[in-house]
Amino acid sequence: MPFITTEKEKKVDIFYQDHGKGQPVILIHGWPLSHKAWEAQTATLVDSGYRVISYDRRGFGSSSAPWGNFDYSTLAKDLRTLIVELDLNNCIIVGFSMGGGEVVRYFTDYGNDRIAKAALISSIIPLVKKKEDNPKGVPEEDLKGIMKSLKSDRIGFLKDFHKNFYNCDQQKDNLSEAQLAYDWSIAAHASPNATIKCAEAWAETDFRSELKNVNVPTLIVHGAADNIVPIETAGDQAAEGIKNNSYEVIANAPHGLNITHKISLNEKLLHFFKE
Repeated sequence: MPFITTEKEKKVDIFYQDHGKGQPVILIHGWPLSHKAWEAQTATLVDSGYRVISYDRRGFGSSSAPWGNFDYSTLAKDLRTLIVELDLNNCIIVGFSMGGGEVVRYFTDYGNDRIAKAALISSIIPLVKKKEDNPKGVPEEDLKGIMKSLKSDRIGFLKDFHKNFYNCDQQKDNLSEAQLAYDWSIAAHASPNATIKCAEAWAETDFRSELKNVNVPTLIVHGAADNIVPIETAGDQAAEGIKNNSYEVIANAPHGLNITHKISLNEKLLHFFKE
């Protein structure tokens, strides 16, 4: 199994998959899943002539699960280590949901070194939490409820979470029961501690001052019906704060549009990559 090692003194191993040839595209998964969440994109991108690398965030999938260090700078360092260890250049980095945080923090901590383009898909960027100056964000009491549920009945919470992830009632024609079961299995087998610590990271981190650091062409894709990360606090604000961006809103799409609207998303990715 392919791994790169970061935090070598603690031997934190990051699992990755590497397929195809051509310009590198690095896929960064959302919470609380793994690289497997990119199944609907990987084959299309490889068949279109790209080298596609997807990896498991620490604490998820087959990667190591240390007890601490789930802040975004550490997560971005894992991404950086992957890029350097594989000697990747001219990369396109694509972050889904929580993965958008690694994308933006990479530019803050490492600039655009080795990066040609970026994409934010259903991203939490720039700020999830509702504040006086972020009135469309998720209320703090709702975020506290998530943390409480994760600590008291993580497995039960995850089952219901993915129904909302895909707007299940509205997307029955685009989503199977098997997909829900598959996602639940992936999420349920993640480290319980990492699941909570990463939820704290995406719920609390304010990236608004960092948007200016994203200085490469950037694709932003968000679902108009996203019930997990409201478009007003995410895609709309990211498009205002990132200078060189293409903003695509998919009508009626939920948070998990990489599954329910995979054809539309794949077309938008390929069009942006080839521009």
